[in-house]
Amino acid sequence: MSNNNDSFIVTIQDHKTVEHHSPKTLLETIELQQIEIQYHCREGYCGACRSKLINGEVEYTTDPLAFIDDDEILPCCCIPTSNITIAIG
Repeated sequence: MSNNNDSFIVTIQDHKTVEHHSPKTLLETIELQQIEIQYHCREGYCGACRSKLINGEVEYTTDPLAFIDDDEILPCCCIPTSNITIAIG
């Protein structure tokens, strides 16, 4: 599990590069940057925030129930454990 002081670089394709600070979820970091992303449940149930993980690693704060492919993540319930690059939308 990540420490509360962990900080990683998140590169969001077609948007910008931002710094993520635990324990925020990746969705919260994206929202703070006013980048538009679809979401509904914030709990990993619906899959609306499904995004492609291009490189890096994340861990889930809760086990997601929505179907995701091996190269996808749910920003609503994950936090980076390394610098990452994602594609949203």
